[in-house]
Amino acid sequence: MQEQAAKIRIDELREILRENSRRYYVDNAPTMSDYEFDQLMHELERLEAEFPQFDSPDSPTRRVGSDLDTPVGANAESQARQGFVQRPHRYPMLSLGNTYSIGEIEEFVARAEKTLEGVRFSYSCELKFDGTAICLTYRNGRLAQALTRGDGVQGDDVTENVRRIANIPQQLKGDYPPDFEIRGEILMPYAAFDALNREREAQEEAPFANPRNAAAGSLKLIDPEEVAHRGLICTLYHVPAESVDFASHSEALDAAARWGLPVSEERRLCHDIGEIKAYIDHWDQARKFLPYATDGIVIKINELAAQRTLGYTAKSPRWAVAYKFKAEQACTELLSIDYQVGRTGAVTPVANLAPVQLSGTLVKRATLNNADQMALLDIRVGDWVYVEKGGEIIPKITGIDPAHRTKGAKPPVFPSVCPDCGTPLVKAEAEAKWFCPNQDGCPMQIKGRLLHFVSRKAMDILAGDMTVEQFFATGLARTPADLYDISKYQLLSLEGWQDKAAERFLASLEASKQVPFERVLFALGIRYVGETTAKGIARHFGDIDTLAAATQEQLLEIDDVGEVIARSVVDFFAKPEHLEMIARLRAAGLRFDGAGQESALSDALAGKTIVISGNFSISRERMKELITAHGGKAGSSVSGSTAFLLAGTKPGPEKLKKCEKLGIPVISEDDFRAMLPEEPDRQGPSEAVHPDRVGRAKRSPIAEEGPLPVGSNIEELTLF
Repeated sequence: MQEQAAKIRIDELREILRENSRRYYVDNAPTMSDYEFDQLMHELERLEAEFPQFDSPDSPTRRVGSDLDTPVGANAESQARQGFVQRPHRYPMLSLGNTYSIGEIEEFVARAEKTLEGVRFSYSCELKFDGTAICLTYRNGRLAQALTRGDGVQGDDVTENVRRIANIPQQLKGDYPPDFEIRGEILMPYAAFDALNREREAQEEAPFANPRNAAAGSLKLIDPEEVAHRGLICTLYHVPAESVDFASHSEALDAAARWGLPVSEERRLCHDIGEIKAYIDHWDQARKFLPYATDGIVIKINELAAQRTLGYTAKSPRWAVAYKFKAEQACTELLSIDYQVGRTGAVTPVANLAPVQLSGTLVKRATLNNADQMALLDIRVGDWVYVEKGGEIIPKITGIDPAHRTKGAKPPVFPSVCPDCGTPLVKAEAEAKWFCPNQDGCPMQIKGRLLHFVSRKAMDILAGDMTVEQFFATGLARTPADLYDISKYQLLSLEGWQDKAAERFLASLEASKQVPFERVLFALGIRYVGETTAKGIARHFGDIDTLAAATQEQLLEIDDVGEVIARSVVDFFAKPEHLEMIARLRAAGLRFDGAGQESALSDALAGKTIVISGNFSISRERMKELITAHGGKAGSSVSGSTAFLLAGTKPGPEKLKKCEKLGIPVISEDDFRAMLPEEPDRQGPSEAVHPDRVGRAKRSPIAEEGPLPVGSNIEELTLF
């Protein structure tokens, strides 16, 4: 690969990995499987090794994904108000390198034996639990603190929630140390997961996607008493060597078990690669009969002296590795195919399957993506199909079993008209999906846009699928503006609505009037305008009137806005019905200008493009947000338009050379902070978030608000 092509691909991979890490750890709405994520991570590692000139301390290969729940730079009071206070880890909570290849496990063993030649050592093989990482601190035998993994340096304090997990002891027994840490995983067993989803469905709540995300969401609930009802359990598997005085990892875990801590009994000491392979082979089959989810095996050098000899990389220990099981697969019958219409008009084929158990859940449906994918699979109704949950997330059909095909079975015909409104479908030359162009008359699109409008990341209104369906069926809402005309009397006339539910819905409508312009713009549902793009457009134009009058050329001046997005925005504002809807929303009190925008702290850096390099007193992402919050733009590479390079410790030599060549100033973090107003920038940008935001997503006000709805699983790397 040529150097320029490598740079482009490295930048692309870093952006993809950061975005999907955020979706997994923060949004709980991942869209990529474990396997896909890991393969991209390995590709980035290979490219960075081949082209070291593009090395960056901020690369995902050198940083741990973060589950921190509070805004950047928020102080303790702000953190507590929004959910959880962040506290530092005594010892960094790193990740494990992982592989899907037995060959790489063989290489790991060979490297250890070569480095430790002449030293007697063994391997501790353990199950890799599919939950959410936790770090417990015990002082004088009592549970003193529980932190999530966070960004590896600090985590969210969830102590009160962890106290409600039944198998975590509040008081230890025996000869425990006076002060120590122990780490492990919070899990939701399959039985608790199924019971919770039955309860959610009965309350018209969206079910959880899988046990791992149900556990992660439950741990972050604001109400500790609700956590107690979730059936969570804990398994502990690592005592930091600095925390206690033992000769080996297994001795430390044996002692922890004596103290009353929940330590896995499924671990085994192995002495060579043959025993390690036998352990892996056994659990690749036996895991299917466990009462909780596992997704691999962790192999650790057992002796702590040997661990110290092998040491660490910037992100993970050299003395441990995770072998991840390949996605579980099942074969079942394809009963029929439905064609669903989304809010943007995209028509997606969905396979209805004979129910089959897969990765701890009962799978009945799987996406077929588009007509091209159906043709590639050469699929027929009645076929027996192979279904996988890539990374144990969204079920997808990966192939068919030709031996089960019925003679004469014909390929399904993708509809030529919208299955909902009958409008002829259209397909752009460069796109794979077919679309219904009847945006303002197609019922599924109308309901989809209403659901998008009320969603948490948009207007955060207490209404979910059932509520929107009810409003649409009774004629109460066809556009978002109609929502603000609904009265309490009308709500109480609907089936299932009581006084409290009506008041809660109307209160959420009133609260939505404080949502900043950038989120209102996102809520409008303009095709191709996602959350980040909406923020950039809103901040560029400042108000809805200026945006509505903008030309395609003016829109193209915004970073990350290309011709497709620009054309879509212009087309949206060209429709009189859209302008009428905006006028009604404005009259209802929604914000259509920059007043109250969340994170603008000052214009001290207005017009300046600033490139950062090196390490700082805060994370690089936080530093970028601080730049943006004061009106600047965080650039990715040094160019003639760069105002200055903000250099921390160990800045990249290539960037320094380029600055010297172009005559661009290089300033320190102290000099940079001196450029900013005294207050409140030391706190960093903040955001207006509901204090109970972890309990908000698809839901109906008819029922009590449920727990955090979480997405599907994409675990970046095994935590220990």
